[in-house]
Amino acid sequence: MQVKKVLTYAAIAFVIFYLYNQPQAAAGAVKGVFDTVNTGASRLATFFTSVLR
Repeated sequence: MQVKKVLTYAAIAFVIFYLYNQPQAAAGAVKGVFDTVNTGASRLATFFTSVLR
């Protein structure tokens, strides 16, 4: 259980370090994730719309 806590804190520290040192790259990564989620949701909605017709 202790290892999981240490790895969690290390991951959070890495994210903060990355945001501080590479803000534009971090913003691009976040935008990419949101674009991917948006595309997936749109395609899923299109699928269910065509199935339910």
